[in-house]
Amino acid sequence: MIALVVFHAVAGLVVFGGGGRLGRWALLAAAVPSAATVVFLAAALPDLLDGQTRTEQVRWVPALDISLALRLDGFAALVLALVGGVGVLVGCYGAAYFRPHGDEAPEEGLGRLAGLLVLFSGAMTGVVLADDLTTLFTAWELTSITSYLLIGNRHERPEARAAALHALLVTSAGGLAMLGGFVLLGRQAGTSRVSELVAAAPRGGAVTVAVVLVLLGAFTKSAQYPFHSWLPGAMVAPTPISAYLHSATMVKAGVYLIGRLAPGFATVPGWRPIVVTVGLVSLVAGGLRALRQHDLKLLLAYGTISQLGLLVVAFGIGVPAAAAAGCVLLLAHGLFKAALFMVVGILDHETGTRDLRRLPPLGAGWRLPVTVVLVAAGSMAALPLAFGFVAKEGVYQALLDAPVAGIGVVLTVVVAGSALTVAYSARVAWAVAWLPGRRAATATVPAAPVGGPSFGFVAPAAVLAALTLVFGLAPGTLDALVDAAARSLHASSPAVHLAVWHGANAALGLSALTVAAGAALFAARRPVSRLLARGAGLPSGTAVYAASLRGLNRVAASVTATVQNGSLPFYAGVVLLTAAVVPGVALLTGVSWPGLPRFATSAAEVPVAAVLVGAALAAAMVRRRFAAALFLGVVGYAMAGLFVVHGAPDLALTQAAIETLSTVLFVLVLRRLPDRFERRSTRAFRVVRAVVSVTVGVVVFALALVARDVRMRNTVADEIVARSVPDGHGQNVVNVILVDVRGLDTLAEISVLAAAAIGAVALARVDRRGRRRSPAGEGS
Repeated sequence: MIALVVFHAVAGLVVFGGGGRLGRWALLAAAVPSAATVVFLAAALPDLLDGQTRTEQVRWVPALDISLALRLDGFAALVLALVGGVGVLVGCYGAAYFRPHGDEAPEEGLGRLAGLLVLFSGAMTGVVLADDLTTLFTAWELTSITSYLLIGNRHERPEARAAALHALLVTSAGGLAMLGGFVLLGRQAGTSRVSELVAAAPRGGAVTVAVVLVLLGAFTKSAQYPFHSWLPGAMVAPTPISAYLHSATMVKAGVYLIGRLAPGFATVPGWRPIVVTVGLVSLVAGGLRALRQHDLKLLLAYGTISQLGLLVVAFGIGVPAAAAAGCVLLLAHGLFKAALFMVVGILDHETGTRDLRRLPPLGAGWRLPVTVVLVAAGSMAALPLAFGFVAKEGVYQALLDAPVAGIGVVLTVVVAGSALTVAYSARVAWAVAWLPGRRAATATVPAAPVGGPSFGFVAPAAVLAALTLVFGLAPGTLDALVDAAARSLHASSPAVHLAVWHGANAALGLSALTVAAGAALFAARRPVSRLLARGAGLPSGTAVYAASLRGLNRVAASVTATVQNGSLPFYAGVVLLTAAVVPGVALLTGVSWPGLPRFATSAAEVPVAAVLVGAALAAAMVRRRFAAALFLGVVGYAMAGLFVVHGAPDLALTQAAIETLSTVLFVLVLRRLPDRFERRSTRAFRVVRAVVSVTVGVVVFALALVARDVRMRNTVADEIVARSVPDGHGQNVVNVILVDVRGLDTLAEISVLAAAAIGAVALARVDRRGRRRSPAGEGS
């Protein structure tokens, strides 16, 4: 498994760097790692169907108990089948999609696009296989980064850059929240393994907070309300990217995480109300927005949000039967939605439009794409004999049997949202299969190109539609895979037996009601459109996002104008006050006061200390800069005197040398500064500065006293003193530290000082040469 992820990374970098020479055929090269995933799954599937799991681990950061831990079970295999299988078809589809149309120039950056697609596939594979929270988060964020780059691949277009940034900001913000949740969960459970967390889920207030943070990450990744607006904007990406990322894989990452955690955390306070509410709102709101769209790609995008909401409900409610039905719906949605995206891309590529009001008449060469649309739309609407029907009926039956409070309300909203799905599915089929023929009769628009798209262009979508039809007619072929996936989530999950006909039961009645209600909505599409148009004035998710950015910029400008006002005393005051308040609060709340030390241990300390304090006060009070520099030098020399009094002549010599150098530098700099300090501050501000100064002095003094007595064990200083002579062969401990213990640090410091000295000399010589070359009569 680790080799599979590494292969994706290496292949992605190779294609990224060298795929430009291949042109559109780089997309075929990008399909190779996905094909490797399919082969790997095929080899592992017999063991997985028997209920076994595969695990691999490499110690990453042993000190923090962080490992690169991967785990493959039935649920991971089901999602990985989508990632790999659809990835192969998208690679083949992309090679045809980017074929130049007519006299168009070839698409630029296809090597980069193909390489990023492979890297994204590898990151998504890592998300599915990860069994360590750190590994999971790393792969999760890699999907966000690669998605950002893929959406913005046509970076010369402002709308592509804006959409990519929108997606990155939303998903990354959710990822940061999720990281906080992972940290809390790991601390509460004492483990970072996902499988162990779910098997023995902790409880408590901190766990509830952690769960909410993790759900925020899942909702943003799966474009759930109110974090949905990035997905419609991402439709500016090329259609192969939309078919792969935004229908079959990346948007499923949040659903996958919810499904993985629900068995252990569904009973945590807040989980079910949050998950079910967000899922139902997304189901209904996404369906309503889909009915208002005329751009087929946007219609499918909002339909994806709606279907993801249903998946969130199915997995998040935490019922074994619902999770099994969710596995079927997850697979069905990936098949029919990717097929629909591909056909919309074909329509756009061949006719130049994807606006359902402007699609031209389609000739006999379009029969296969139209058939694909009819099959995929029928599956999306959950019509009988389509795979979507099997999935939707399973969801209905699971919700009917779920022992959850308020399940009647949940089921009612699910039926209403599914009726909207039927309505917009009928709208897609009507726009592609019937409207163009009507336009052909009225000759209102030019006909589509004669002959239709090539078979190779349509074949990937046709394969997906064929699988949708096969699994709809013979769903029992997936019993073992779905059963293994469901049991890997809930060990108590009932045996899965998929069938087209389960008898005349309540679930079948709800399916019939859904289709009838959806058909009625479609038949009344004109009054429904007028009714929905009344809500056009409500702010969209994109408008809310834009307003949020504008508000954030205004707040940032106000804060910056306040805290970055160009005043050095203000900056110094903030830094010093923060450095004093933070340890000061800790001193007041958690440390016992050791008492004041002795005033002096010898009579020689008193005059030296008096000189030191007096010089420090004088440096703060004098008006002339030169005098202040001299008084600061006196402070340093007085400190050297204290070292001498306490028997540390080496420290005294070092201090004297530093003060001499500092004083010389001060004097050199003061040549370029005014003679006196300017006092333009008010009396109130001078009082504030005095308060800050006193606070810092008191806290530093108290901290030094307390730090001396809070040591709980022998310090490293004792070890250095003990080993100074036998190992360092030096009686002077300071010298041993500088030369042996931290010799490389000393070498680096000397190098920095030498570089700084060379730079200072060079600047001085440049300034001197400039004065020599200046014309006579100019001021210096």
